[in-house]
Amino acid sequence: MANVGKAVAHGAVTIVNAISCGLGAALGVNLRTEASVKLTNEPNVIEGRIVSDPEESTVLIKKTVNRVLKHFNLENEYGAYVETRSNVPIARGLKSSSVAANAIALATFSALDADVDDLTAINLGVDAALDAKVTITGAFDDACASYFGNVAMTDNRSRKILKQFVPEEDYAVLIYVPSKKAYTANSNVQKMQLMAKEVESIHKQALLGEYWSAMTLNGLVYSTLLGHDPAIAVEALSAGAVAAGLSGKGPAVAAVVSTEKSDEVKSVWQRHEGNIIKTEINREKAHILT
Repeated sequence: MANVGKAVAHGAVTIVNAISCGLGAALGVNLRTEASVKLTNEPNVIEGRIVSDPEESTVLIKKTVNRVLKHFNLENEYGAYVETRSNVPIARGLKSSSVAANAIALATFSALDADVDDLTAINLGVDAALDAKVTITGAFDDACASYFGNVAMTDNRSRKILKQFVPEEDYAVLIYVPSKKAYTANSNVQKMQLMAKEVESIHKQALLGEYWSAMTLNGLVYSTLLGHDPAIAVEALSAGAVAAGLSGKGPAVAAVVSTEKSDEVKSVWQRHEGNIIKTEINREKAHILT
């Protein structure tokens, strides 16, 4: 048995937020979370540390390792010590929980020297996120985009991948990150469900390949519902972005931009307080590190 395992999963941003109707879509981006899992001989004792953000809760770490150990009926045989390191800002709508769950699940498989298929790995992470109450729908769309990269379109209710797209263009992805945090568990679900039919229509549009337009429309709908300023996304569009919209329940806003226009979008966003992350579409699967 390996005893120690390491893995990496990548970030994602919203194309269609699934909270209102259960149908979602997300885009993989080149942010990353690395997880290291060391098995111990103390059953049911799982300790975790988020090295990059030590004040954040480690409940998801514990729930994810526990889900994997239970999958193999090993929860009464092992405990674990887990560390994660990430450049994904937490509680900004940037899928930090889905990314962490993917990385931790894979690292635990590696420590156990166990093989599982991709969807089993994803679903164990989704189950753990629900156990930890860091998600409302399970965020299957976010987990798939994080795990596989590119564009993932899903039905979160049945945990089914409806379609995957590989954008041909090498667009930059700019993310405006305000300092304020907004935890998914505190979201007003009833308010978001008011626009369920409209979001379903946007999702249909994305399924037909119009996912950049869907990203912009989804952002406008959720910004209005959740009280975020849609002007951030509109400014990016006016500066030449292909798509721009609220990611998750916010407050971060993501913009897909051609490389020649990225400086213009960054320039208009620099008028606002907060950080700007420049990255690109991720096309690499989550994987174990050797």
